[in-house]
Amino acid sequence: MTKKTTTSSSANGDERDRFDVVIAGAGPAGGQCARDLAARGYDVVVLETEAEDEFPRQSNKSTAGTFPSMMTAFGVPDRLAETFTDSVVVESPNGHYERAQPGAVLDFAAFKRWLVADARDRGAEFRFESRVSGPITDGGRVVGVTYAGSEEVYGDVVVDATGPSAPLAKALGVSDLHRANQAIGIDYKLEGVDLDHEDYADLTGAMMLRLDHDIAPGGYSWIFHTGGDTAKVGVCYIQNERHQELARDGMRIDDYLDYWMDSDPRFENAEPVEGAHVLRGSAHIQMPGRLSTDGFMAVGDTVPTIDPLWGEGIHQGMESGRAAAITADHCLTLDTPDTSADRMSVYDDLWHERVAPNMHRRLLMTELLYLAPNERYDRLIRDLNRLAPETLANASGGSLLSIARLLELDDLRYLAKLARNRLTDPHRRWNPLS
Repeated sequence: MTKKTTTSSSANGDERDRFDVVIAGAGPAGGQCARDLAARGYDVVVLETEAEDEFPRQSNKSTAGTFPSMMTAFGVPDRLAETFTDSVVVESPNGHYERAQPGAVLDFAAFKRWLVADARDRGAEFRFESRVSGPITDGGRVVGVTYAGSEEVYGDVVVDATGPSAPLAKALGVSDLHRANQAIGIDYKLEGVDLDHEDYADLTGAMMLRLDHDIAPGGYSWIFHTGGDTAKVGVCYIQNERHQELARDGMRIDDYLDYWMDSDPRFENAEPVEGAHVLRGSAHIQMPGRLSTDGFMAVGDTVPTIDPLWGEGIHQGMESGRAAAITADHCLTLDTPDTSADRMSVYDDLWHERVAPNMHRRLLMTELLYLAPNERYDRLIRDLNRLAPETLANASGGSLLSIARLLELDDLRYLAKLARNRLTDPHRRWNPLS
């Protein structure tokens, strides 16, 4: 298609800074959306809060665990992986389950810088130190954004890829995120970790998730091997009923990670890697509401997605960016572009088909998993070790049959509790059979 110029005249003759697509946020979702659209020949601008010489700093909030399928699907170079892993491990307080499965732990900062560089090579423009503050609307339709104080930029399509802050999606009534559903996490990179301690599973070349309310009440912790004696180690909890019941007074997320490091012999000689950032982040564990409206889409962590077992959000973020690019092309490639809410709803369909299929069931699996008590985690590990190897992966993906194989009679009380929550809180309702 023919590119537009980056300025146009408004009705009163003023020059306007204008693009086909304006993207707020240069993370995996925003960066991938820019890559795809620029490759199709669209004029794209990405507005990023951070300064370019520090990017990514505050936004570097990921453990960066992913799988080779993501890297292949999006052409991510192998050089961006700190290490490739061979297995996944699930630990409970008194047991573990191991399955051979290739994985990758990315150098997340290098990965995000690569997304920017590659999108630029394809023709996208990036503006750093450009925090987006709100949408510009005309007759109820979003036509641009304000950023960096009083600056304005206009576009036929606007994409919010700012993560849970979601200033555009919230203002437009698309995002409806609730603190009660928020997950809070912290991640260190450590050296001197004993990855093959005699009392635990061998984590050499592994990504490990631990289900243990003593360490992460209402959540989980992890060790992702990154080569040698180094690993990414972190804790995340969800502000759910189990956390409210078991959380220790006065303890913050940092305190839980410190407690784990002090009490687990694998960290006896471990120290933070010099110069490595302490990464912090948040996400929401809930069904998303609307994903788009006239001329607008929300991508990445701006709308909730969840991998029940691994919480792996990089792949979902990239997929949502790609789905948004497909939708923008679908709307703008017409002789007379049509960015009406009806036309933009293609994005909603693609999101539920490609980004988070079986979302209701996966959310059910997630909430059941983190509501269960520690003794139930030990029984889960025993079940996983006797069932077919694909059972856990299929349950995580929303397979009703696999979920049923993991359930016990005692779990009915937790299902009943979740059902009562849905009846009293309309923001958390789901249909587990959908």
